[in-house]
Amino acid sequence: MPEQNLLLVLHDVAPQTWPDYQTFVEAVDALGSIPMTWLVVPDFHKRNPLACATEFRHMLDRRLQRGDELVLHGFYHLDDSPPPHSLKDYVMRRIYTHEGEFSTLDQATARQRLEDGIALFQRFGWPLAGFVAPAWLMSLGTRQALSTLPLAYTSGPRHLYRLPDFTPIAAPGLVWSARSGWRRGLSKGVCNLQLSRMQEAAVIRLGLHPVDMRHDLSRRFWMQTLQQLLYQGRTPLTKSAWLAGR
Repeated sequence: MPEQNLLLVLHDVAPQTWPDYQTFVEAVDALGSIPMTWLVVPDFHKRNPLACATEFRHMLDRRLQRGDELVLHGFYHLDDSPPPHSLKDYVMRRIYTHEGEFSTLDQATARQRLEDGIALFQRFGWPLAGFVAPAWLMSLGTRQALSTLPLAYTSGPRHLYRLPDFTPIAAPGLVWSARSGWRRGLSKGVCNLQLSRMQEAAVIRLGLHPVDMRHDLSRRFWMQTLQQLLYQGRTPLTKSAWLAGR
């Protein structure tokens, strides 16, 4: 039987979200050697620049030493583009998310933010292979910019994409919307159904967000699901490590 894998991915990693994640990460570490992929935001909501967060950066240095991966996740994780002018844009940028930073950027602006993020990783001595746009929303300009930069992959809700040509590789994932009680209840049902349909998948992505860690229901789901997949024999990997084997 081909090896089956799981990817444990922490979204929106920044100094202000680390307190949400810390207890959960410690619990995962207690299970054994489980590599994680951390989606790091250089200046979360323009209030938390990594350059001013020395202790937080040292924590990420230690995660790299454990075998984890750091991925560039936007730059501000904040949609600061002009207001939406169409119903579709309004739905995606005001209902689906308020944080689709790269959803409407032109190529020049997208490239500048990507280059700034790459430079920051280089400044801190962090290896960088991947970029994930906040909410997975990428404009045409963003895609054009990515195709010219020294990055190996990006991600969408259901696929990883090798760069520069955006070759898709199926990588189904689970994600919650945990902002309200009814959303958490619906997310649990949907994710359990999706999980039952993913049993034969070569890889399953677990996409965690800081807000998930603030509620017993969602936090418990992620820990139980992780333990279930490990018990079933799935091998945990980082995104880069999994792609290297494809």
